[in-house]
Amino acid sequence: MKVPVVNVGIMTEKAISFVLHGEYVHTETGKFLTGEQRASLVNGNIVFNGKLFKEIFFEPIFPSSSFELKAVTIGRNFHWQRQEDQHFKGSFNLVVSEDGIVVINQVDVEEYLTSVISSEMSAHTSKELLKAHAVISRSWLLAQIEKNSRRDKKEKKRQSCHQDNTQLVRWYDHEDHNIFDVCADDHCQRYQGITRASTPVVRKVVHETKGEILMDGKAICDARFSKCCGGVTEQFEHCWEPVPHSYLTALRDSKDATFPDLTQEKEARKWICCAPDAFCNTSDKEILSQVLNNYDLETTDFYRWKVSYKQEELAELIHRKCGIDFGQIIDLVPISRGTSGRIEMLKIVGTHRTFTIGKELEIRRTLSETHLYSSAFVVDKENMRFDIPGEFILTGAGWGHGVGLCQIGAAMMSDEGYDYRQILSHYFPGASIKKRY
Repeated sequence: MKVPVVNVGIMTEKAISFVLHGEYVHTETGKFLTGEQRASLVNGNIVFNGKLFKEIFFEPIFPSSSFELKAVTIGRNFHWQRQEDQHFKGSFNLVVSEDGIVVINQVDVEEYLTSVISSEMSAHTSKELLKAHAVISRSWLLAQIEKNSRRDKKEKKRQSCHQDNTQLVRWYDHEDHNIFDVCADDHCQRYQGITRASTPVVRKVVHETKGEILMDGKAICDARFSKCCGGVTEQFEHCWEPVPHSYLTALRDSKDATFPDLTQEKEARKWICCAPDAFCNTSDKEILSQVLNNYDLETTDFYRWKVSYKQEELAELIHRKCGIDFGQIIDLVPISRGTSGRIEMLKIVGTHRTFTIGKELEIRRTLSETHLYSSAFVVDKENMRFDIPGEFILTGAGWGHGVGLCQIGAAMMSDEGYDYRQILSHYFPGASIKKRY
């Protein structure tokens, strides 16, 4: 089997500025182009070099050619959101959409992985962790491409949003995309082209694991990862579609495999309000700097964290995020928790309205200007007056959804001498490594 090609959605804007480093052919006209270029959206058409198009394709003439996109937004809606210029290899499309011009990079899967590993974490991290990440990133990507292929063949798409007068249940996954395979931001996997300086080690581990994927029987594993599980990993179905995956289950992130039933409120509170031993329970700056890029290191609380809101601040935030006027907030009540203690369904009780939201990412977005670190939190109310809290304190655990590989935990495992196969078997029990191509 040949190395597959992936279509990655980089950005969507009303106007796109880009620079062609080396010659590219504009396939619609056959013209050879280089240097600075600009395209803009006018009345549903792409205006480029004085002509109108619905889609434009640029093909590099030489393998060394690359293109540079100006002002790409990264970390969208997260606390580290910013813009940067980015360079990419391969060919690319400009496609009209309802929201603007979509830039889609068409690139070899192995070239894509080299960037993903350097974008998701420091390119200077340990070799065994980089190998593990290469395998799971490749597995996840090929699993999504196969799922897209089945969907194109009329496989029924599962509804990812349900809303009525009492609740909203929504999850966010790659199926939000329909004109490319995956996006370039945290919604899928961070892919920042050749902007993130790759090292010989990264290229070496991608080459050494070329074609290796995780398999669950005959199926490619939908391998997931997050920054910090908080001590126990989460089950897939509590974050996304309600379909269990045997290899994405709850497990203790330590040599000790035992942990309490964190679906129970009393046990979840005890767990979250202490700091049990775990691979990811570390403040080792050297380990963290290997795993995290500079903007990730702006966050210092990975394992346990705390956020507080005044009554007026929280009521305004939830009103703005939900579009529902709850009045004053009386309580935030966990209705159900996943196996890592992450809240799957949260009831918001106000003086005007009561409403329940889920799943974990919807909760994190509602209770923060960007995203709460995770939905594994407990709520304490203070400064009560006439049964109305003056302040809410959220004490939480972990960073991200907590499903699959815990990046900080895996970094510690590597530091303690575990190889990439042992790391993968810890976080994906029952899965096996196979060579796909």
